[in-house]
Amino acid sequence: MKLKQPVKNIDLDKKVFAASAADFEELALELFQFQYQNNTVYRQYCDIIKTNIDAVDTITKIPFLPVSFFKTHEIKTTVFESEVVFESSGTTNTINSKHFVKDIALYKKSFVLAFEKFYGSPKNWCIIGLLPSYLEKGNSSLVLMVDELVKSSNNPLSGFYLYDTEKLHRTLIHNEFAKKPTLLIGVTYALLDFAEKYTMQLRHTVIMETGGMKGRREEMTRKQVHEILQKQLGVSLVHSEYGMTELLSQAYSKGDGIFHCPGWMKILLREEDDPLTVYTNDPAAEQSITGVINIIDLANIYSCAFIAVDDAGRLHSNGSFEVLGRIDNSDIRGCSLMVL
Repeated sequence: MKLKQPVKNIDLDKKVFAASAADFEELALELFQFQYQNNTVYRQYCDIIKTNIDAVDTITKIPFLPVSFFKTHEIKTTVFESEVVFESSGTTNTINSKHFVKDIALYKKSFVLAFEKFYGSPKNWCIIGLLPSYLEKGNSSLVLMVDELVKSSNNPLSGFYLYDTEKLHRTLIHNEFAKKPTLLIGVTYALLDFAEKYTMQLRHTVIMETGGMKGRREEMTRKQVHEILQKQLGVSLVHSEYGMTELLSQAYSKGDGIFHCPGWMKILLREEDDPLTVYTNDPAAEQSITGVINIIDLANIYSCAFIAVDDAGRLHSNGSFEVLGRIDNSDIRGCSLMVL
């Protein structure tokens, strides 16, 4: 089949973070052509599910690669030596995802611009990471992000607090007295452990949870988690970060589990029973739609920008979304045909 003119890497590098909402679909389609041409695994997947490349003229027609492929294949667009390989956290019995990153500067630019969009300059914050399982695992994209934000904050009290919850408690009390804006980003189970040990009334601290229970505690709904943290730590809202090893971008929620994406990231939904049927948000619609989450991350220039994940979601007309939980059967047609 005849492909469009090959896309130049440098053009994509320059366009991604400057894209407007009006440019998004055109850029996504351009990136699709580039990745189909230069990503062997993605091209094989598209061919196996019998994608008519010439007919892909909207983002809902772009094939989304099952996220599980990051566990079994090297997902690379173009041939390169990785600057870093991010690896997902998990238990000893799980196969972890690996994200081969060609240019770490792309990731840094993505998370810095997104943070500034939603929270302003890191210099305005004391930034604290409570991410024990991620620190222990190593090769975590989340740890790298928080570490860079900690350094950018230029605050002597910013940093990672592994298991020293007493020191963390003292730091939060100090910042409350000083009325210093503080961001505590923590893996969900560690925040719950801390909140159960220390009851506080935080007025100048943002609590941001991410990452879930990691097998350390019984699973809970986001609403249940937030109610406990709100009660124990005295905050009116709990913020959340939605990211993953396979992405170079993150969505943020400032409360009530409603997430917003930066301009180079977009959420779509697919039907669980027909995963090749994909929907995007309709700004004119009065009602939200539910389905299984597909993600376009334009920062994933050199891996795959189009990923079908295993989370059920609700998509609102303004493009914001909620994560409703994991789906039971995460296999997508085509996966078994590409087992190596």
